[in-house]
Amino acid sequence: MDYLTEGIALGVDLVILAACIKQYYKNKNAMAMIQGAPYLTINKDLKEIVETHPEKKLSYVSIRGTVKPLGRPIVSSNNPNVTGVVQLLRIKEHVIQRSTTGFWSDSERVVQEVHNVMPFSIGNKAVFVEVADPLAADVLDMDTISDVFNPTVPSVMDHIWGFFAGIRQRGVQSTEKMLREGTTITGIGELVYSQDSSMLRLQPPSNGAPFYLTNMQVTSLVKKLDGSKRNYKLLCILFGTIGLVIGGFIIRKYLRHKDRQLEESKRKQQLEESRRKRRRQMRDQNLPENQICVVCKNNPIEIILLPCGHVCLCEDCSLDISANCPVCRAPIEKKSVAYVA
Repeated sequence: MDYLTEGIALGVDLVILAACIKQYYKNKNAMAMIQGAPYLTINKDLKEIVETHPEKKLSYVSIRGTVKPLGRPIVSSNNPNVTGVVQLLRIKEHVIQRSTTGFWSDSERVVQEVHNVMPFSIGNKAVFVEVADPLAADVLDMDTISDVFNPTVPSVMDHIWGFFAGIRQRGVQSTEKMLREGTTITGIGELVYSQDSSMLRLQPPSNGAPFYLTNMQVTSLVKKLDGSKRNYKLLCILFGTIGLVIGGFIIRKYLRHKDRQLEESKRKQQLEESRRKRRRQMRDQNLPENQICVVCKNNPIEIILLPCGHVCLCEDCSLDISANCPVCRAPIEKKSVAYVA
């Protein structure tokens, strides 16, 4: 319990530090992979380039082209003039919630989230590359078509109920995002030639590398990841320093506790030695043989070993005999003070 608060603080700090380190290396590895991925132009030679590689696959490449639906596009729910291939509809509830400390703070939760996906490709007027599983992308840039917040007008009873329940409704936010038809995006992933559809396909890499569908250029994406990497590096330094400070405080507290225990042990030992010295000085030297320690034959009987009762000895000798009786070898379960008449 002496280190409970410090231990909890150190544990939370280590969890945050581990998360920051993980994100730092994730961004660092993603930057290295993106910078090492060849940029291929979507043209008529692209199919031949892919077919010449083993398994007709390029493990990690970047391409850039215009979004084109493979069929009828999705029409926006809020703007019929906007069409796209990926649609996100999200309903989010905003509330004011009372925390365990008694303070009120803003909170939100997603009530409903729906994705609608239409098969699509990216390319130019002549050559297109199908995009598989776009929702698996680490980055999927979409345009916000509509973002409406409908506030809740509470009644008097709602205020009273909210006060006792610890939660008050603020309103509902409805958001629609779409990957529009005709948008120019950069796709970074695995490029394969599908013999079933006789078409090139960009899909999430099978080796676990990040998959991107972004409207940024490759250089802009690398700069964004580099900025994120620097931020996580600073957080790693910050929480690492906090962890060292907390750890140093725990070690300092532990060493102080050990020093106090050592000083207390030395003080008890000194008191015990002083007590023994005084006892030796007060011992009666002229005693009959039946009242003298059977071990040292000098000091008076002060200790009896029980339950056997075979050995009656002084306190000094009893410290050296603690396991078995030297006469009957019975285990020593108890020692009692001998009161000599």
